[in-house]
This record gives sequence, C-alpha cells and structure tokens, in this order.
Amino acid sequence: MTPRGARGDRGAVTAEIAIAIPAVVLVLVASLNGLGAGVALLRAQDAAADAARALARDASTTSAAGRAVAALPGGALRSDRSGDVVCATVTVRPRILSIPIALEARSCALDGGR
Repeated sequence: MTPRGARGDRGAVTAEIAIAIPAVVLVLVASLNGLGAGVALLRAQDAAADAARALARDASTTSAAGRAVAALPGGALRSDRSGDVVCATVTVRPRILSIPIALEARSCALDGGR
C-alpha cells in the first residue's frame, strides 16, 4: 500500500534526472571546451614569443609566420615594429560549444637585427 499523497509524485524523480543529466553533460562539455581554449591561448602566447624573438633576430616575416603556424595550427601571425621593439601577435579561434571565439596573444622583443 502506498500513502495517499505519494501517487501524484510517481515518476517525478525520473523527470528530474531526465532534465539534470543533459544539463550536467552540457556543463561538462563547455568546461572541457573552455580548458581547450585556455591551452590554445597558452600555445598562442608561446608562438608569439618565439615569433617576436625570431623577428628580432632579423628572420623574415614569412619564416616567423611559418613557425607560428607550425606551433599552433590555425593560428595567424601579425607583426609590427616600433623603435627598438618588434612585436608579434598570434590570433587563434577555438570553438566553445561550436561558437568560435578569437583569442590573441602578443609578445615583444628588443630588435637586435638592426
């Protein structure tokens, strides 16, 4: 025998779990994608630092861009010189929940090639 008030709650736990499990999976996937984006940003920072040092040693822009793209597939390099400093900016576009976001990392080095 079931208590009189329990009949209306039959299946409530199943419905709550059916809502909770997809929400937990969504949060887990978003967290893993965010972690991947963080790793991509760290790799972009390393690639920007390498490219800035290479450009400061008077390497060609094409060579530095090739090294940056080799270190970070899908990355793009932009460089500029200002006085005694050469700066490299690497842009990468990871996806979080299928939404592409643009992340930029910038690094500068003293221009020793001039």
